[in-house]
Amino acid sequence: MKKKSGSEIMSCIKSKHTKPELAVRSFLHRSGLRFSLHRKDLPGRPDVVLPRWNSCLFVNGCFWHRHNCKKGRRVVKNNAEFWNKKFEDNVARDRRNRADLRRKGWNVHTIWECQIEKPGYLEKTLKKIIE
Repeated sequence: MKKKSGSEIMSCIKSKHTKPELAVRSFLHRSGLRFSLHRKDLPGRPDVVLPRWNSCLFVNGCFWHRHNCKKGRRVVKNNAEFWNKKFEDNVARDRRNRADLRRKGWNVHTIWECQIEKPGYLEKTLKKIIE
């Protein structure tokens, strides 16, 4: 069996319809809320858009978007220069997209992968957003 290279492994990682994103969508749907997904007409293509509340949700993976948690602080040892630049670019793009959305009048919220795992966190956060 051939061992996969780092880039082959990384190419298998999904950017849409991830487990954390599905958990958020499932909760919203159970709560009777309707939403659209990955709207191409909005900066950054937010994962979930709640037009009635003029709100956008980004469901971010801690590792890829460099959240300040254990998962987000993991260091890549192979080709570190490349990956550090990639992570910096991701964070800068996230910041730029959130600012663009706010300028257009959207309420922007980020839900982190590690936060979804905490019992009750998702319900509490999404209720705040809706209020």
